[in-house]
Amino acid sequence: MDFDLTEEEQAIHDLTEQILADKSTHARLKELEAARDFVDRDAWRALANAGVVGCSIPEVHGGAGLGYMAVAKAIEVAARHASPVPITTTVVSAAMPITEFGTPDQQSRWLPPIATGELLAAAAVNETGTTPTSPTTVAEPIDGGWSITGLTTMVDGGLDAALLLVPAELHDGGVGVFLVPGDGRGVSIETVEVTTGRSQARVSFDSMVVGDDAMLGGGETDGRTIVDWMVARITIAMCMQMAGAARAAIELAADYTKERIQFDRAVATFQAVSNRAGDTYLDTEAIRLTAYQAAWRLDQGLDASDQVNIAKWWAAEAGFRVVHGAVHVHGGVGVDRDYPLHRHFLLARQLELSLGTGEEHLAELGRRIAAG
Repeated sequence: MDFDLTEEEQAIHDLTEQILADKSTHARLKELEAARDFVDRDAWRALANAGVVGCSIPEVHGGAGLGYMAVAKAIEVAARHASPVPITTTVVSAAMPITEFGTPDQQSRWLPPIATGELLAAAAVNETGTTPTSPTTVAEPIDGGWSITGLTTMVDGGLDAALLLVPAELHDGGVGVFLVPGDGRGVSIETVEVTTGRSQARVSFDSMVVGDDAMLGGGETDGRTIVDWMVARITIAMCMQMAGAARAAIELAADYTKERIQFDRAVATFQAVSNRAGDTYLDTEAIRLTAYQAAWRLDQGLDASDQVNIAKWWAAEAGFRVVHGAVHVHGGVGVDRDYPLHRHFLLARQLELSLGTGEEHLAELGRRIAAG
């Protein structure tokens, strides 16, 4: 892979860093948490105005027409600042599949308001007890459209989403991905508390009626292909989030242990602490580099099946070691809610179990290798 960013990708990284360093301060995040507000709309508007939100959206629809790497860099930065901006849920889960598979009418309807930051979206692909390509939601054909019934669980970003991308099983055994208004008739949304403290949604559909134009791509592409395409990119977005969270955790640990004095010495000079720090640095680099490799292959249109599994294994397994090590060297301060480390720890534990654990991805990789 090519580790060099293009000028445009570097610009997206720099803009995101500049905006979130200013907007997503510890004080601001505490304010949002106290208000139970799961999206920092001020920061989101600033990112949209700077062109970050629409960076992967075609220019004809108000974006910059860049690829997945640009979005991945923005996600990594957002995670490093623990910023509650819905880049993964709105851009990766919704805007990118609409760009790739949507009909011209679907693209012109949904992509411009996403690019401007007006529309938030989410995808129901992380259901509990099933795989994304075997959804529990069912779509029955009716005159002029579809009737959707069922339940989707653990929809990240679903509480604030005006648009939901919902995989549903069809009458012929196939799968369709439907573009559903979040406030549509027949849609019921409940709050689900999760590890991060940023609640997700349980979305149920009671014979919700949508038109034929609600199926992503008009049925021209098999729905399972679309879901697999989405899941690969969402999984790597999570790995980029883990890379950002791990980086932030070791930076906090480094700063703290250099300043914390014990027995007239900085804690960082103790051999056990320095060894632990070295291990977490190596793990963080492995998370970042494997995520980059998978993101680059996806960006280039290359097969990345193995790389997605490898990246998610590193993110799940090493991510836990990094945040746990950071908390450990902090001592009691590491679990203090008034200290920022807890956000990265909780995010890492949530990502570890989302869209497959490390063991599940390792097993999938092993089956693929065994099959030749």
